[in-house]
Amino acid sequence: MKIYSKENVHTEAIKRINRLFDDFENVVVGFSGGKDSTVCLNLTLMVAEQRNRLPLKVVWVDQEAEWQGTADYCEEVFADKRIEPMWFQIPMTWYNNLSSTEKYIHIWQKDKKHIRQQSDISIKDNVYLDFGFNQLFERIFKIHFPEQKSCYISGVRTEESPKRLMSLTSALTYKDITWGKKLNEKLGHYTFYPIYDWSYGDVWKFIFDNDIKYNRIYDALFSHGVKVRDMRISNLHHETAIQNLLLIQEIEPDTWNKVAERVDGSNAVKHLKGSAFICPKELPYMFNSWKQYAIHLAENMIDDDEFIARMNKEIKNHKKYMITNDVYIAFYRTIINTILSQDFDWTKFNNFTLSQHYNTVKKYVNGKITKENLEINRKYNKLIKDLL
Repeated sequence: MKIYSKENVHTEAIKRINRLFDDFENVVVGFSGGKDSTVCLNLTLMVAEQRNRLPLKVVWVDQEAEWQGTADYCEEVFADKRIEPMWFQIPMTWYNNLSSTEKYIHIWQKDKKHIRQQSDISIKDNVYLDFGFNQLFERIFKIHFPEQKSCYISGVRTEESPKRLMSLTSALTYKDITWGKKLNEKLGHYTFYPIYDWSYGDVWKFIFDNDIKYNRIYDALFSHGVKVRDMRISNLHHETAIQNLLLIQEIEPDTWNKVAERVDGSNAVKHLKGSAFICPKELPYMFNSWKQYAIHLAENMIDDDEFIARMNKEIKNHKKYMITNDVYIAFYRTIINTILSQDFDWTKFNNFTLSQHYNTVKKYVNGKITKENLEINRKYNKLIKDLL
């Protein structure tokens, strides 16, 4: 249940950032060129100027296969004298969500032709870790700020993920703060999300009310019919950016040519329809069940034993919750969407299992709530109507 206060989100965010400047000698902002990080950056700059805490350190982990518009925008931001840029263009291995045969993409390889030219001011040596980003920021802070109590400000918002909502509101991270996570508690390193409770409408209102420059790729996406709520500015091999590949050839043809040459699977994706990455509404006629359809897709699209093992484990673990047809279909449609988007991190699935709808079902099966409790939830919970 959400509890609304009388304060607006802008005022609360400023209070939170001031609190971070009070408690941490080193405040760093994460930046991606997206709307949320743009808001966090400008809010933090406002506070830093008022408190005479400039220049402000700003981190961008550049993943090579980025919109050129994003790169241009980030470069313009880093030219601001109020900012101390930490632009990472380091060789790393990460998941390739565009291919069913090449699970990994190797970014900024020294022996490969790059999609974009590296910046003169960027950090190019990887002394942090070789794979993924889950521990990258912890390593960056440990190496660059080993003796400073430091915090990293990120633009994560709970509106986009039930998993985030639960994690940022249910447990203390630092003193009395829930809206963050620990990077390295021993060294005094934390990540915080001061706009966690903002909506996408709040984000755009702040940008326009304050006449803030933003990534113009958003304008291009809007002109191509992408809904404001669905716009994503992320690297072009990320699972949330697959739909962008269907537009990039029109918006940035030069970038498309370089990505198609460099990233395995991107050319095949471009020739598919947008619906190819989304589970169909109706079960295809050649399958007897949604489970059969999901297993068929996994066996024919995923060449990764770890992914298949994870899928089989989740099916086994959640079998007891398949108590109605609606729950059954929702579960397997989520598995199918995970397969179709090559979501090796299982982000879509985790969000579903932590959603309020599915959590109610789990609580009922586990005896934590009664049918009387279900009656209260019936109007808004589509997964429990057959239980009553």
